[in-house]
Amino acid sequence: MALAELAEEVGSSLPASADPGARLRGGASLETAESWHVAYMDHAGHAESLRTTSAGACIVADRFAHMVPSGTVAIVVRDPHLAYAKLLTRLHPETLRPKPVLGQADVTTGCFVHPTAQIGAGVVLDPGVVIGERVIVGAGTTLGAHVVLGPDVVIGQDCSIGAGATIVHSGMGDRVIIHPGVRIGQDGFGFALSASGHVKVPQLGRVAIGNDVEIGANTTVDRGSGRDTIIGEGTKVDNLVQIAHNVRIGRHCVIVAQVGIAGSTVLEDGVAVGGQSAIAGHLHIGRGAQLAAASRLMRNVPAGERWGGMPAKPLREWFREQTTLKKMAKHRNGAWSL
Repeated sequence: MALAELAEEVGSSLPASADPGARLRGGASLETAESWHVAYMDHAGHAESLRTTSAGACIVADRFAHMVPSGTVAIVVRDPHLAYAKLLTRLHPETLRPKPVLGQADVTTGCFVHPTAQIGAGVVLDPGVVIGERVIVGAGTTLGAHVVLGPDVVIGQDCSIGAGATIVHSGMGDRVIIHPGVRIGQDGFGFALSASGHVKVPQLGRVAIGNDVEIGANTTVDRGSGRDTIIGEGTKVDNLVQIAHNVRIGRHCVIVAQVGIAGSTVLEDGVAVGGQSAIAGHLHIGRGAQLAAASRLMRNVPAGERWGGMPAKPLREWFREQTTLKKMAKHRNGAWSL
C-alpha cells in the first residue's frame, strides 16, 4: 500500500516531507518494524519504543506526534488503534479467518455428509468433518478438521468454523468466526433438586447467533432451556467463556476471556465485560454498561454505568471503599486512623 493510500484510508494527511509513493508491505510492532512496515502507538508507556522505531510509518495520536523519529512518517489520527486495525485488514486479509488444514473443497475424502444436508458453493471441508441431517451450510464457508454439525444446524455464508468445534441445536448468520474447540448448543445445567435425587430438566431451546459474531477457542454456549440463547450481531466473545442457557447478549458486545454468565441473564447492546468476571443469573445489564475485570456481579446494572469489584458496584463507590480500607490499614501511634 502506498503511503498516500494509507493516509487516505485512515482519513489523515501526509507531512510535506513524506514520499506519497513509498510503499509499505505489512504491519509490525514498534520494536520489530522495518522501513517497509507500518506501526502504531497510543499509550505513553510505549514512548521509548516510539522514539527508537525503524517503521516506515507510524499511526499516532496528535499528542505523541512529536516523538516520531525523523526516519518514520507520522500519520496522525484520533484513534490510532482503530485506524491500525483497519489498515491490517487491507494489508493482511489472510489473517482474518482460521485457515483450513488442506483448503480443498472436497466433501468425500474423510468426511461424512448426510444426503439431506445442503452444502453451498465453494464450501471447504477439512478431513473428519461430520454433517448431520438437514444441515444447511452457506456458500463460501470453511469447516475445519473434525468439525461436527448436528441435525438441523444452519450455518450462514462465508463463515469459518475452527477445527474440532461441535455445533448442535443452533443457527448462525453470515461471516461468523468460530475458533477451534468451541462447543455450541449442548444442554444447559438445569436440574430440579430434591433430597432423593436431582431430576434433569429437558432443554428444548436453541442457540441463535447473529451476523459477524466471533467466538474464541474453547468457549461454550449452552442451548436455551425453553427460549433460545441469543448472541447478537457483531458481538465478540473471547476464549474460555461460559454462556449459560437462555442468556441473551445484544449487538456489538465484548466478552473477555474466562467470563461466566449464568442462565437467563440479559446483556443489552454494546455491553463490555472484563476478563474473569462472574455474572449471576436472571440479571439485566443495560445498554453500553461496562464491568471491570474479575468482578462478581449480583445486581442489575443500569445503562451506561461502569461497575466493578466483589460484589460489583458502581466504580466510584468501589474505589472509594478501597481507598477507605487502605487508610484504615495505616497504623499510627498505636491506633487505627482515618
